[in-house]
Amino acid sequence: MSRYDDLKRRLAQGWNTWNTRSVLSHVLLPEAFALNLGLKEYAGRRYLKEALIGRRGADDEKIHPGPRTYDGSYTELNLKWCGIEVVVQSATEGDDLVLLVTPLASQKKPALLVVESGILWNRPGYVALEDGALVGHLPGKTVRAYGTRESVFDDPYLAAQTPYLAMSLSSAVGVSTGKQRSVEEIQAILDCRRTEHATRVSRFGELSDVYAAMQTCMAWDTVYEPEHERVVSPVSRIWNIKWGGFVLFDWDTYFAAYMAALDSRDLAYANAIEITREKTERGFIPNFGTVSDLKSRDRSQPPVGSTVFRELYRRFGDRWVLEEVFDDLVGWNRWWVAHRANGGLLCWGSDPYEPLADAYWESEGVNKRFGAALESGLDNSPMYDDVPFDPETHLMQLADVGLNGLYIMDCEALADIAQVLGREAEAKELWQRAEAFREALATLWDDETGIFLNRRTDTGEFSRRLSPTKFYALLGRAATQAQAERMIAEHFHNSDEFWGEWIMPSIARNDPAYPDQDYWRGRIWGPMNLLVYLALRNYDLPQARADLAEKSKQLLLKEWLERGHVHENYNGDTGEGCDMPNSDAFYHWGGLLGMPALVEAGYLEGPEKPISTFMTGVMEP
Repeated sequence: MSRYDDLKRRLAQGWNTWNTRSVLSHVLLPEAFALNLGLKEYAGRRYLKEALIGRRGADDEKIHPGPRTYDGSYTELNLKWCGIEVVVQSATEGDDLVLLVTPLASQKKPALLVVESGILWNRPGYVALEDGALVGHLPGKTVRAYGTRESVFDDPYLAAQTPYLAMSLSSAVGVSTGKQRSVEEIQAILDCRRTEHATRVSRFGELSDVYAAMQTCMAWDTVYEPEHERVVSPVSRIWNIKWGGFVLFDWDTYFAAYMAALDSRDLAYANAIEITREKTERGFIPNFGTVSDLKSRDRSQPPVGSTVFRELYRRFGDRWVLEEVFDDLVGWNRWWVAHRANGGLLCWGSDPYEPLADAYWESEGVNKRFGAALESGLDNSPMYDDVPFDPETHLMQLADVGLNGLYIMDCEALADIAQVLGREAEAKELWQRAEAFREALATLWDDETGIFLNRRTDTGEFSRRLSPTKFYALLGRAATQAQAERMIAEHFHNSDEFWGEWIMPSIARNDPAYPDQDYWRGRIWGPMNLLVYLALRNYDLPQARADLAEKSKQLLLKEWLERGHVHENYNGDTGEGCDMPNSDAFYHWGGLLGMPALVEAGYLEGPEKPISTFMTGVMEP
């Protein structure tokens, strides 16, 4: 068994909310025995069989997520539905699971807590109700689950299809495996696990709320993906359901690994390696990979993978992880030059291919401008509104500052990794490539405007629409210190463009598209803020760094402290996430808004120093 296979097996063990379909579904791995919690209410006689964080319909459940450890040793949430409000807690005690459901508000007739048994993903075994307990007869073991009060069976219309326990929520109700426990015994276990987790959170001092927002969202979004038998952290459970089971996006998943690196080495490695394994036959990491091997075989997404792997090595020092992915990452790096270069600079593109299915996101935009815009990760950005697409070269006719800055960063991170691995030929190739693109990117500086600008490849003219991606030139170290200072003074701290109470909007405030506040048309995004922050670390710009870290932190905490939300994106004027229905309320990369503050405070090291000559902060397994 390889080291990574052993890691995968280690992650996919024990009780946790592994089932992406419901945060009330507690599953034992690897057997896949499940205890699914449901609620039956009697005002409208409805049954809540599955529950997800972030649903917004008038009749949907509303969940305020509480603490959840990565390993499932403690979980907590508050659920409101149909006039009912409950707190649901779980904890592990050795191999056992305990659950406690405490009602805070009720209807005239108390709801029923229904505990359905099941075996997921067609795994072997069977379930039964025996002597008042739910029993999972599984290969090599038998698991029994007991309620803290007698089960009632006077409602033949429960929407349960397997053996179940049904208990009145007139007061707190508990469930335990292994042996029967009282509510008081269950509460004692919960208190112990909750205190342990709170102690871990408190290590982050004044940034404990920031860490809690990021880690809680990451933990609740971490699931077991049965098609590939892996534990991963997709962007949200709601997105998984919409995509038929799971979806992994390229830079989203690499950034998930970066966030997990704060305190979960195995989860960080799993996310970074699994998205790399989604590599297409053409040698690039796709925009997305989803069920049944459907993926975007026409386009990639921003190349941040090598930078994340370098930071994982800086954090944990495991050479085998770099060896696991190096050849794939080098192939991806070479793919950009072979398929996206035009006149010494890179352009976003979309290659022709025959999709495997009539799936919208797989086929729509192939070899068109929309597909190239999707490759940028900035799907509807105004930067690309009027830019033509060349179907012969398969390229958007725009040399993009952001892409080229990211690519230079990728070359340098990968060259650094190559030196660690003793791959001197590849290191030399990558350093030379970085320098060539740095020289080319420097030509996109516009001295009149005082910033780097995208340039049309068909006309040679600059495009003057401004986005935070213009600061990515600093990721590639293409600016002089004087140029970087001009960018900060004239654009970053300019309230007509990027400065304000909430920063950084995805298009300048004075752009005609800014009032749209729709996705990448003016809203604020965690990954943009993080990448600009990392870019600033390459220069002597301490005030701008501190300003971006502080304002990003405040934006993250705004809805987190109010509602328990970590949004996909936020309004550039109000800092609200809930104002737009297409801003997922529990999308893990919103937590990237907290990363600059955590790096500033030293909880993660900045990426500006090469790992091949300098490495600190290695954590023991």
